[in-house]
Amino acid sequence: MGQLTMLQIKAIYYPILAVIGVPANLVTIVILSRRNCGLSKCVSVYMIAMASVDLVVMIVNVMLYNIFSNRFPFSFLSHTPVCKLILYMTAVNLDLSVWFTVSFTFDRFVIICCQKLKTKYCTKRTAAMVITAFTVLIFLKNIPVLLAYEPHQTINKVHWGCVTSVAFVSSPPGAAYIWFHSAWGIWYPFTLIALLNCLTGRRILVASRSRRGLRGHRSETQSDSEMENRKKSIILLFAISGCFILLWLTAAVSLVTTRLAGINYYRGDRTDPGYIATETGTMLKFLSCFQNPCIYAATQRKFREELKTVVKSPWTFILSRLILGFRVFTSVVDIQQEKGEVSISYIMAAIFKRSMEGLLKSVPDTVVFQDDILFTARLLFPGNVVLQLRTVKTLEKAF
Repeated sequence: MGQLTMLQIKAIYYPILAVIGVPANLVTIVILSRRNCGLSKCVSVYMIAMASVDLVVMIVNVMLYNIFSNRFPFSFLSHTPVCKLILYMTAVNLDLSVWFTVSFTFDRFVIICCQKLKTKYCTKRTAAMVITAFTVLIFLKNIPVLLAYEPHQTINKVHWGCVTSVAFVSSPPGAAYIWFHSAWGIWYPFTLIALLNCLTGRRILVASRSRRGLRGHRSETQSDSEMENRKKSIILLFAISGCFILLWLTAAVSLVTTRLAGINYYRGDRTDPGYIATETGTMLKFLSCFQNPCIYAATQRKFREELKTVVKSPWTFILSRLILGFRVFTSVVDIQQEKGEVSISYIMAAIFKRSMEGLLKSVPDTVVFQDDILFTARLLFPGNVVLQLRTVKTLEKAF
């Protein structure tokens, strides 16, 4: 019964998480890449890296491994070499997600607590170097994962599926690696994030008291822009770090109480409470890869504004093309009126003009640009410079 319930939960949970998480992280990458959120280049690099890794986690860990591989057991994904590669990438992706969060936390610690070091460390170039170094290190560190699995079955000399290698798990190096892998992915990040946040919070409290003392003679209603910016930065930092710790806490506690390093290494009873706790911790870990877009939207006003712009931009593009078409027709009407001509295109343009007048009044003129005008003139009258100039003038008057 417990096994059936957990399978039902997973069958509902992972598709919903993928449907929401993939677009959310993709939109986050687009918004942060536009660099209109008022964030420093250094912070933007870390956030784009975290969103990119979270997107890969949603695609590989959630979709490929937990949805497609389980739903289609004899597909291309179930070939043992492909299965091993997917399992390897699941380990790499989670490690990258964790340690990019640690890197971001350390960067904020340096900029607040280390005044002499921040000018050299808190730069776009350093952030890119740190991300690259962690990426290479984690890819190398997870190579033993490829040795931890063996084929589940062989059909017509073709290896299918992956199961934990008993020889690897029972060997002292294998057992040591499993515990190192778990500590690297949970306990080391937990310790560092908690320590850095405590030191950062302490520094902020001391600096805030000193600053209020220095500004005591000023009006209480007078704003302090530096403190406001610092407050926003700290809210973002503590929100990301706090949610990370909360969502990974179940996995950390289950590791201590059940001694299960992860469900990929589990070969026992699937209805055991220890397995269920470990599986629950895994689902919450994947949920942490959806947290950052929610945090950005909740804490960053400019991010919310950019989100609205990105959501509206496809419709704005379609509307701009529609209005451009309307103005092309009206230009044909005006030009043919000057010539004293009446044609089918003239009649169609006149009808279209009347039907579009109401829509045009409700749309800003800025949705159609000067490049569109020139392009339209050349498209209507290729090679005829005189008519091109008349079309440009007519459209400019319509603006």
